[in-house]
Amino acid sequence: MSQPESAVADAQAGGRSGQEPLAKLAKRYGLRRAIARPRFSVYLRLLWQRRHFILTYATSRNTTKYSSSALGQLWQVLTPLLNAGIYFVMFGIILGGGKDVANYPAFLLTGMFIFTFTQRTVTAGAKSISGNLSMIRALHFPRASLPLAYTIQELQQLAISMGVLMVLVVVTGEWPTWYWLMIPVVLLLQTLFNIGAGLVMARLGAQMRDLNQLLPFITRTWLYASGVFFVIQAKVVGSAGLPQWVADLMYLNPAASYIEWMREILIPSYNTAYGHHPPTMVLVSCVFWAVFALGFGFWYFWRSEERYGRG
Repeated sequence: MSQPESAVADAQAGGRSGQEPLAKLAKRYGLRRAIARPRFSVYLRLLWQRRHFILTYATSRNTTKYSSSALGQLWQVLTPLLNAGIYFVMFGIILGGGKDVANYPAFLLTGMFIFTFTQRTVTAGAKSISGNLSMIRALHFPRASLPLAYTIQELQQLAISMGVLMVLVVVTGEWPTWYWLMIPVVLLLQTLFNIGAGLVMARLGAQMRDLNQLLPFITRTWLYASGVFFVIQAKVVGSAGLPQWVADLMYLNPAASYIEWMREILIPSYNTAYGHHPPTMVLVSCVFWAVFALGFGFWYFWRSEERYGRG
């Protein structure tokens, strides 16, 4: 009788002693659970092995997203343009938010596009597990592949949005400088942060069914606290008269940090205007959030790898 068959026979008989726990019995025969969580290093290696699947899945989702519409993939360009027009009319003209900012269209568009990248990634990540239960229960693969694919999908959308943004920034009077070469660096750091945030939200979304109902309120509050529509230093300290530490805290908000750095790059006049903080603190914040969120996000998601798709 082979070793596995001996283990089964022992298990059916309750172990050789009649009292031996099944876990101890399985260990004695070198057996493992069918869906055991691998070591963290092994888990990362398995994810890398499935990188082609992750990229293909993200690309196919983008391709099919507008397949049923008459204009098809053209919506990938029209959507950011329409959003930009609506926000400019509402906040720049009707609410008068642009009177204190020299180039408010570029200021607003930069904040809106950068924030939307993080907002959409977090929202998609929260649904990545609960929305793919049939795939999870049918196939064996690292579950982190799904929130990673959703982040890549949003990054592909952002690439189009950034092309639109740079054209609009030039149209509004800002000319390209050597600082524009830093754009990929900012987007890379933001993407790393988004991956970590998406992984955290994926685990929370899989365990908390009401999270998707709360997310719109959470992201809306985050939007208004990130300086998308106003200069944080000018409004918080200058107009509202609040202490400087309140403005500093808002600048350390990861979404605000990435928005600030991108504005520093795209809008040269913003470097010395409005008395806002220099980019040093913002740069440190961007790097910190990218490293911390990525490391913690992978660890936090991996800890519950065995639970996804159950129940």
